[in-house]
Amino acid sequence: MKMVDVGAKPRTERVAVAVARLRMLPATLERILQGKVEKGDVLAAARLAGVMAAKRTPDIVPLCHPIALSGVEVELTPAEAALDIRVTVRTVDRTGVEMEALTSACAAALTVYDMCKSVDRGMVMEQVQLEHKAGGRSGTWNRQAGPEAPASTRRPRKKTGRK
Repeated sequence: MKMVDVGAKPRTERVAVAVARLRMLPATLERILQGKVEKGDVLAAARLAGVMAAKRTPDIVPLCHPIALSGVEVELTPAEAALDIRVTVRTVDRTGVEMEALTSACAAALTVYDMCKSVDRGMVMEQVQLEHKAGGRSGTWNRQAGPEAPASTRRPRKKTGRK
């Protein structure tokens, strides 16, 4: 194992968007939206947890580079018996922020679970995935909807024989 050397790469603007969904009982969602959760403001805590997690990703994910983040936005949107979480992370650096966005989405969902587990232990965190990344040598990638969609919209890199 090794951390990839990114020292020779140019600093470029990079963006990643990740999502997650936390399914729950409709009554649990209603309590969250009405501010009737014993531990406090669930949505504010989840947004803060998401920002903090993005900043601490290298402490959690082995071999992940510490990156100077220029922005982290965590959105929580009520859905039918669920909260949809969407995180956008930005930087101007030598490597991407996909891991920061994914970690942030997970931390936001885990925070909601923690704050609401006393009323709904059956919540399910699901559909954690990268939706978009832009910047760097590999360019832009967008998740396409539907089962027939290809896994990537970018060209594969040529293999160099290096590991």
